[in-house]
Amino acid sequence: MRAQTLTQAVIGHEGLVRKAGLVLGGSLFIALAAQVSVPFFPVPLTLQTLAILVVGLTFGSRLGAAALLAYLAEGAMGLPVFANGMNGAALVGPTAGFLYGFVGMAWLAGLAVERGLARGVVSTAICGVAISALLYVPGLAWPAAVMGKTMPELWTYWMSPFLLGDAVKAVLAAMVVWGGWKALSARG
Repeated sequence: MRAQTLTQAVIGHEGLVRKAGLVLGGSLFIALAAQVSVPFFPVPLTLQTLAILVVGLTFGSRLGAAALLAYLAEGAMGLPVFANGMNGAALVGPTAGFLYGFVGMAWLAGLAVERGLARGVVSTAICGVAISALLYVPGLAWPAAVMGKTMPELWTYWMSPFLLGDAVKAVLAAMVVWGGWKALSARG
């Protein structure tokens, strides 16, 4: 039987220690990517979504979501894992909707792989772009509900400046994951 995810094919998912290692490693990878930040207002442009897509696409739905839950828990415990070294305060700040949406983003990316929707670089990129677009639902709902932001404000400051970058990051994630599969098949 062919492994569904890249990590299954390379190191397997058997055993609690291996799964815990993947979850902690994935959360660390995302935390590091969050620190690569270009200042924007009110939401910084980071490599978080690229890392989240890579984690979801390589770990699968359950381990990908678990890595994001660990990431959120690390921030809630006060570790500076969020963009610009932020911690638990970000979980109630203006970007909280995006942070919570990251769990669903990783889960959906993993689900796309498990269901066979993301098998080639093009189909993986298309899935990544669609999943990135879905992140705007919780990401924009939070400031709309909590901060009273209007749709024109959300479009101007919270969405439109990031669309092209999110599409590029989705394509890069697809290329990274597809490159991993190609390297694995060339090795074996």
